[in-house]
Order: sequence, then C-alpha cells, then structure tokens
Amino acid sequence: MQAATSSFARRSHALLILLFASLLLSGCGINNIPRLDEEAKAAWAQVENQYQRRADLIPNLVSTVKGFAAQEQETLTAVVEARAKATSMQVDASILDNPEKLQQFEAAQAKLSGALSRLMMVQERYPELKSNQNFLALQSQLEGTENRISVARRDFILAVGRYNTEIRTFPGKIWHSMMYSELKERETFKATAPKAEEAPQVNF
Repeated sequence: MQAATSSFARRSHALLILLFASLLLSGCGINNIPRLDEEAKAAWAQVENQYQRRADLIPNLVSTVKGFAAQEQETLTAVVEARAKATSMQVDASILDNPEKLQQFEAAQAKLSGALSRLMMVQERYPELKSNQNFLALQSQLEGTENRISVARRDFILAVGRYNTEIRTFPGKIWHSMMYSELKERETFKATAPKAEEAPQVNF
C-alpha cells in the first residue's frame, strides 16, 4: 500500500513538473513562431481574395467601356491580357516559401494595375461613358476594391515582418533553430516597377 502511494506521489510530482514546464515554455514564446506563421498565411489569403475580387470586376468593366469606346481596342486588349496573365497563376499559401513565384505574381498584378489605370483614363474622352450609371457603379466598386487591396497588402507586409523578426531575434531565434527550422524567412511585396504600389486612378 505504501509502495502504491509512493508511486502515485511520484507520478503526481512528474505531472506537476510537466505542467509547470509547459506553462514556462509557453510563456517564453515557444508558440510564437507557428502562431505568426499562421497569421502571415491568413494575411496572404486576404491579399488573394481582394485581387480575385478585382479580377471578377474586370469583365463587366471592359464590356461597359467597349460599349461606348470600342475604338479603344489597344487599351481594352491590354486589360484583358493582363487579367488573363494575373489569374492564370495558381497561388496558395505555399507561394510564401517561393520568393521567385511571389515576385512573378506581384509583377503580374502590377501590370494589371497599370492597364486598369489606362482604361480608367479613357472615360475622359467619352462623356456618355463618364455619366453611364453602370460604369459609375463599376468604377465605385473598383475604387473600393483597390482600397481593400492596399489594406490587405499592408496587413500582409506587417504580418511577415512580425514573423521574420520573431525568427531572427531572441528568444524566437533559439526556438526556431531547435523546433521550427523548416520554417524559413519570408519575402514580402516590393515595388516591381515605377509607381507599382499605386492603385489605378479612379476619378469621379
């Protein structure tokens, strides 16, 4: 009976030590790296969502402009081709571990932004287009989407910055080398062309 009691006491003692160690480790930031990794992935998903929202607006926008300015074929074609290029890239969270693919995605989106800017300037030459209710509604939606893209990109940049800082500084650097070495430092958005960070001009 005494041996059983002693064994139970040892197990209880071991469990208490394990519980204390777990609390101590969690307080030391052992879980920060996977948490920040998930935050970066979630922020990236929002970037994708907003770019997809913009892509979904473009066919109706092009169709509306074409109805009033069919002669602007070069501009319309540039938008259609840039959209096709941007949406043809299959991207998911794995792109965060592939800097080259991330840069290609960013370059395709920047090219689409430039083509959209030229398309929106077409309205100045066509008063009927400029006052068309469908065009105005699409213009408003595009402006809202561009704002959401800017916010999503900013949030992604901040999330990646927090993640990179964690794995490069103490104590995160220690936990990274011991437990999360498969998680690499991440790239973020950079300007790929002059004014690449600027949203298309949407003038009312």
